[in-house]
Amino acid sequence: MVERHNTDVLFKALADPSRRKLLDLLHANDGRTLNELCEHLEMTRQGVTQHLGVLEAANLVATAWRGREKLHFLNPVPLQEIYERWIAKFEKPRLKAISDLKKRLEKGNG
Repeated sequence: MVERHNTDVLFKALADPSRRKLLDLLHANDGRTLNELCEHLEMTRQGVTQHLGVLEAANLVATAWRGREKLHFLNPVPLQEIYERWIAKFEKPRLKAISDLKKRLEKGNG
């Protein structure tokens, strides 16, 4: 049940375009402050803070303090887990089919 809750929280976090933009910003330049992130979004600081809270709850963003500044960092581990659970298993048969086709074509030309 805990895994389902974590997955639900993660997909909810990814469902919003503003949160995906925050993740893209952190991917491009990790360790940003709230002010730096606000510069790229047309919303209030409070709105950005709320979106960051959802991303933190989903474990997609980690924070660290540097003096008085709170820095935000992308945590790609949950995304890798989604890839392994939901994407990679569907990719394997396709890749195997391409590999098998390549082997058959090479046999025909040999």
